[in-house]
Amino acid sequence: MSIKGIFPIDKWDFKSESILVDLPSQDFDLLMTHSNEKLYKKNEILFREGTYAAGIFFIVEGKVKKYKVDEEGNEQIIYLAHKGQLIGYHGILSGDHYLDSVGVLEDSRIVFISKDDFLRTLERSPIFSSRLLKTLSHEYTVLTNSLTVLAHKTVRERLALQLVVIREKYKMAGTEGMPIELNISREDLANLVGTVRENIVRILSEFKEDNILETKGRKIIIKDVSKLVQIANFK
Repeated sequence: MSIKGIFPIDKWDFKSESILVDLPSQDFDLLMTHSNEKLYKKNEILFREGTYAAGIFFIVEGKVKKYKVDEEGNEQIIYLAHKGQLIGYHGILSGDHYLDSVGVLEDSRIVFISKDDFLRTLERSPIFSSRLLKTLSHEYTVLTNSLTVLAHKTVRERLALQLVVIREKYKMAGTEGMPIELNISREDLANLVGTVRENIVRILSEFKEDNILETKGRKIIIKDVSKLVQIANFK
């Protein structure tokens, strides 16, 4: 089921994959001059906050989480990135160090692009620089929206909203007409919603009883996304 018309997903998705779509071949080749593709296993770390920003990363297949860690070691997930998206460029644009940490959520193929190649392409390609600037502007809107809206919602509403957003990310790899499975741990869900794992487990059980979703181990299958949109109480 499409959520078009009932939920403004564009306000919740960074969509940085648009940066490279149909990018002129000479610009794409310049960006990938010294690139290196690697297979990352689930739970591997791409980079940690505060480390030297040696380059950016392009997700060919898979999903990752961007997060920050507080003084007590607790994670707060900022965003889930997926196939086609670029990550890591904020650190290079703002200085020499990554501004957050990135961990792999599932086995993924990811290309590393050196800092020099990224900056060279940014300098020589008006299309690439224009798209990146547009994406940065949109990201600011998404993050501002998230902060202002989520601060005034209950845990139940926040979880429903995030399940809707995550569903759209996993929908990309799904087959038309088939149920969409969200493969995400309860711990990561809690860190994304901003609560404890126990709350996530309890509310998911309530959603399951209401026939909104079903679970298979850590997988969550959304059965009634329109009901989740209603619970999210997004206005």
